[in-house]
This record gives sequence, C-alpha cells and structure tokens, in this order.
Amino acid sequence: MSLIFAAAVSACIANVHDGDTVRLCDGERVRIQNIDAPEVAGSPRCSPQSMRRLIGSKNPSWCDYQLGDRSRDALASLLGQGPVTIARTGTDRYGRTLARLVVNGKDAGSYLVAMGLARPWQ
Repeated sequence: MSLIFAAAVSACIANVHDGDTVRLCDGERVRIQNIDAPEVAGSPRCSPQSMRRLIGSKNPSWCDYQLGDRSRDALASLLGQGPVTIARTGTDRYGRTLARLVVNGKDAGSYLVAMGLARPWQ
C-alpha cells in the first residue's frame, strides 16, 4: 500500500457505489478506510467462486443485498447533508484511494458502523 500525505480538502461526490466506495467528480474512486459495508447486487465478491475463496478470511464476502442497499443509501444521505471533507491516507490493492470522509464533523465510516450498516475492517 502506498501512502498519500495530503491535508483534508473538500470533495465533490459524483456517485455512491455502495456503503464504502464513492466516485468523486473528477473520476477518482475512493474507498472509506477501515470499514467494510455489505455488498450490493451484482458484486463480484458474491460470486460462488469468490465466496469459496474468501471463506475463513478476515473479511469474507458480506452478501446481504438488502443491507447493502440500506448502507449505500445511508452514505448517500449523509454525504448530501453538507460539504464533504476528504482526508486521503493511501491506496488499496485495486488502486482506489483510501480516505476518511467527513460531513459536518461526522465521520462517514464511524457513522455507518454505529448504524449497523458497516463493520470495522479486519
């Protein structure tokens, strides 16, 4: 994992993919650091092959699509409540930026975990 050191800055959110991944207006894909949200329908992590591969891992596939939709919708609602501040911390193995997203002083990852719509990343 490479680290990116930058101050927290405002972010323009173009799309909320699921409860832990968004796309910024400039196309950058951002994964919220330190959480895992349930997958939404169509996720490759929920294919039979992927689920077999991830059995017993620290972060197995979480294929509760209804909860995944609720998580995505809650994140979108939170991000729509005010300016979004992003603090980049690195990149993941898929090339997504890892970051904290904060709205009106509320950390998006902590918010979703507290609501039962995400779990801490292991």
